[in-house]
Amino acid sequence: QVQLVESGGGLVQTGGSLRLSCAASGRAPSTYAMGWFRRSPGKEREFVAGISWPGGITAYADSVKGRFTISRDNAKNTMYLQMNDLKPEDTAVYYCASRNMQTISRVLSAYSYWGQGTQVTVSS
Repeated sequence: QVQLVESGGGLVQTGGSLRLSCAASGRAPSTYAMGWFRRSPGKEREFVAGISWPGGITAYADSVKGRFTISRDNAKNTMYLQMNDLKPEDTAVYYCASRNMQTISRVLSAYSYWGQGTQVTVSS
């Protein structure tokens, strides 16, 4: 089992920045590919960004490309999402996830472990 705990969410104004963290613990968490997903009010959970193991490959949703950066510190078993130039449409609950493969997937069902989520609210 892998346990994931997100932190770093909050309220920010349009154009501001936040950094989300996802701390992983449990069975060999650092050898998994990981990702960030989000669920906005009234919408399905969607892929935001993913990072391979050990971290050389990343992928982003078109809506966040150029504004968000995903990274991981394997020594600390922690993944990050740096979010810059935030927009009201980025308001959502953000979830981190890991999967039992080393490659990225944009598909929600490909991930086996999920955090509880952290709220990000961007005011206009």
